[in-house]
Amino acid sequence: MNTSSPTVKNGDLLIAEPFMGDTNFDRSVVLICEHNAVGTFGLVLNQMTDVHLGDVIEDIHTDLPLFVGGPVQQNTLHFIHRRPDLIDSSICIVDGLYWSGDFEQIKQAVNLGTLTERDVRFFIGYSGWDEGQLDGELRQKAWIISRTQADFLFDTPTTEFWREVLKRKGGEYKSIAHYPVDPRLN
Repeated sequence: MNTSSPTVKNGDLLIAEPFMGDTNFDRSVVLICEHNAVGTFGLVLNQMTDVHLGDVIEDIHTDLPLFVGGPVQQNTLHFIHRRPDLIDSSICIVDGLYWSGDFEQIKQAVNLGTLTERDVRFFIGYSGWDEGQLDGELRQKAWIISRTQADFLFDTPTTEFWREVLKRKGGEYKSIAHYPVDPRLN
């Protein structure tokens, strides 16, 4: 019996198994920004809040939405983008997708309108796993792994993201995408 878990890499998407049972991650898709020997850092891509960036950052004048990046340190702000030409010190996650960077440049680009929600997403909090924790969840089949592409990430409606990621995987995953939230109501 093979008890090893699939390998996770930066840029992978963790798709919550439909009946995971963790309310923090119901039907969530988590982008892995950093995975190494000491742990994993990710951002939930499809949990939008009713709060906007301009509500939490005083000198930003925008209605860009904030997403819940995960249950850890929800007093922190993180961002991903696809405009390294506008933002110095960005960290490449996968081709065309970047994490973090010079926040002063972000604020300026957002206020000028040169950086829009088609190119950037902001998160409060993050998803984190200590060494070995994510491997254990993968062995329990709590997550389905897929790769991401920047265009798909930014161009797919948030409300359909979980389903669309599964549909793109095809095969058995395509049918999982249609599972009802509560099978008792089916």
